[in-house]
Formats: sequence, structure tokens, C-alpha cells
Amino acid sequence: MFERPYYLNQLIKFKDTDFIKVITGVRRSGKSVLMTLYADYLKNELGSEENIVHVNFEAFEYQTIKVEEDFRKLILDITPENKNKIYYLFDEIQLVQGWQKVVNSLRASYNCDIVITGSNARMLSGELATLLTGRYLEIPVYPLSFKEFLAAKNLEENSRKIDLYYSEYEKYGGFPSVVLAQEQIKDTILSGIFDSIVLNDIAYRSGVKDTFVLKDLVTYLADNTGQLVNPTKIANVLKNEKINTSNHTINRYLELLEDAFLFYRTRQYDIRGKAYLKTNAKYFIVDNGLRRHALAGKDGNFGNRLENIVFLELLRRGYRVDVGRLDSKEIDFIARKADERLYLQVTYEMPKDSREIDNLLHINDNYKKIIVTGRYFEEKNIQGIPVIYIIDWLLGTSHSD
Repeated sequence: MFERPYYLNQLIKFKDTDFIKVITGVRRSGKSVLMTLYADYLKNELGSEENIVHVNFEAFEYQTIKVEEDFRKLILDITPENKNKIYYLFDEIQLVQGWQKVVNSLRASYNCDIVITGSNARMLSGELATLLTGRYLEIPVYPLSFKEFLAAKNLEENSRKIDLYYSEYEKYGGFPSVVLAQEQIKDTILSGIFDSIVLNDIAYRSGVKDTFVLKDLVTYLADNTGQLVNPTKIANVLKNEKINTSNHTINRYLELLEDAFLFYRTRQYDIRGKAYLKTNAKYFIVDNGLRRHALAGKDGNFGNRLENIVFLELLRRGYRVDVGRLDSKEIDFIARKADERLYLQVTYEMPKDSREIDNLLHINDNYKKIIVTGRYFEEKNIQGIPVIYIIDWLLGTSHSD
């Protein structure tokens, strides 16, 4: 197992607090491994596993636990009878209908600490939000960052082959099982992950009958990563390709893709008007390896692929990310975190007309502005704006990131 100290330390930090720790993220991103690592940590801390209750609802022995009453009976059967604190670890809990009431009553009735994982964003809406307002903490987990990718492969960050390693990361993505696999089977593993998300987590569990339209939508979004789109535009494009669909269907499928953490939607923010625009949005895929698989190995559009990597890295760093609009100019990303704000332009290579710089220079505030490039650029600062090579930015080797 590859250890991920950043996520593990968050669980440890909030151990023995009143918060229910909710680990979310796309399937196969490492949530269950993180839970196992945390269970091992608890075992070492407690000197025993007697008071650790670890249940994975995808495991064979728990396949029959489907509804609230089954869950309650299971808790009564497996909870230790001693008076010490109990650590409940529930994996893929969204598979149990009505689990929210059980977890809430468990928190209220027992001296316990609770960690749960789930692969669907809906678990943090509706009833859970109502029952546990202010009582849960979300820890989003993503496929490996480039730093983690290098660590998983025991590679040095200052290696002379760093560009070669980045090319592999950019091509196959950061799912742990893919990163650690031999190259000849990486595409096979990505295919399995893709099918389990699209066919199982989305189509089967949501009752989607026409999986062809769903897959066509995924292909369209993957091919247009970082482009402004809306449901009407998408439906019209698919109809032009003789695919029978509607705005309502596209809207529903877009929500399902977001719920499964396969795509992330980011809205346009009008910098001058200080308001969100309600028309178009951009969609970014959770992993570049899955993007490539969805497009049957098609490469091309280096700029969009680079934007996708930057967007995901901003999410990993805890930013809330929007697309900026300043009059007719577009700012690729506005990243916010507490009182911090960061404006980013992302370009594969610096254009001769310096358009990327002009867009940022028109923003009249004192927040940090940077340009991230996909190709190495000799100049590190243009008109006061730092220019950072993608690898340097991902590894944090620049003081301007």
C-alpha cells in the first residue's frame, strides 16, 4: 500500500473530536486504502484492534446489508461490550439505504469516533446535511498528485528525467493502481476503472437505461475539457451526430457525472460585476488517464490537458476554483481559500502577443497573479507577473506558487 500522509494526518488531526469524518472521492482514488492505513494507526495507538469496528460494504460478508434496519442489527452484533471508546470505520456507506439515521443515532448513543467513505457526492446532501449540520468534516481524496506519483515510484524530484516522468503522469494519470502497474497493463486498468464508474456507480445505481448517450456525453466532455459549454449546446451537438437526447436528459446526466466525482463543474465569475454568470460552465475530468481512455487514446489539445492538471491540483491544495470573466477577457482560474485569492492563466507555451499577460494586467487588485506554462520558458517574470513551468508549480519548487 502506498501511504498518503497528507490525508492520513487530517484523520489523525481530527481523531477523538465530535466531527464525523467523511472521506469522499472518485472510485479507486485510494479512500479504502486510506481507511486501512488509519485502522493500522489506531491499532498501534490503542495497542489492540478490539475497539476498532471496520466495515467495508463492498466486501463479500456485508453484501446483504442494504437497508437501515440491517445496518442497525449489524452494529448491535459487532459493537464491543466494553466501556472504552469505539472507532467505527465504514467504507462505501452510500450502498446502505438510510445509513444517515443510523450514523446520527450511533454518534448520539455511543462513546465513539466515526469515519465514513463514499463515492457519491449526494451522500453530503439532503438528509445527512439536515441531521449532521456542523457535525461532519469532509476530506476529499483525489488521484495522486505529481509529487505523490514520484514518491509512489521512489523517484527523486530533482531527477534529470523529470520531464519523462511528467509525460507518463500526464498520459496515464494518477490512480494509484495505474501508477504502480507495468505500462503494458495501465490501459486495461483504466478501462476497468472507467467502466466501474460509468456503468456501475452511475448507470446501474441511478437507473440509466441508455448508456450509449451517457458514454457519448462523457466523450464529449473529455474532448472539450476546459471549454465553456451548457446543456443546450451539448444536446444540439449530440443531436447533430444523430444521437437522440434532450436538454433534460443531458442536465440529469451531468449531475450524475458530478455526483460520481468523474467531472467537476466550475462556473464563470464576473470579476467587475462581482457575480456569477448563469449561462456557461467548464467541466474538468478527475484524471487525465481517464480522459485519454474516454477518447480511445486520442491525444492532441495540449492546452486543455494542461488546464485539467492545474485545475485538479488547485482542488488538492484546498482552493475553491472559478473561471474568471473581465469584460470580454477570460481569466483561466480564480482560486480562493479563506482570505487568499490567486489568479492563474494557463498556457502550453507563451504566445508572442503576450495575451496571457494582458488578461491578468487588467485585474485591478493586489491579489497574486501567475502564469503556468506547459513548456519551459526562460523568463521567470514578465511585467511583474511570475511565469512558472508546470513541473516546478506542481512540485512547489517556485516561491511564487
